[in-house]
Amino acid sequence: MSNAKVLPLLEPEVVAPCCPPLNERPMSADEAEVAARMFKALGDPVRLRLFSAVASHEGGEACVCDISDVGVSQPTVSHHLKKLKEAGLLSSERRGTWVYYRVEPAVLASMGALLSGAAGAAGAGA
Repeated sequence: MSNAKVLPLLEPEVVAPCCPPLNERPMSADEAEVAARMFKALGDPVRLRLFSAVASHEGGEACVCDISDVGVSQPTVSHHLKKLKEAGLLSSERRGTWVYYRVEPAVLASMGALLSGAAGAAGAGA
């Protein structure tokens, strides 16, 4: 008889989209807080590189072992990934000793809509 235990599977975190397009209606205070947190997180060059590395990685997710070469120490990479998660830009899942990160499609779509709607409105008035 085996002493192996069956461990429950953890559900991956779900990241909610941020806000409506800028030209749709004025943002609420809560929506502005969420959007500002996301853009502030992306305002750091290392975080932007990490976010890009995850978003562009084959399969839509990346192991931290595959994206750590951004010119800073591993603890600093972990700090920046934590900040991106706290801002709602990344979700993660531990698999054995490695953590895999992904950008939820809803987040990219929401951020794209937030900015592209405003860009389309600005171009229409020119």
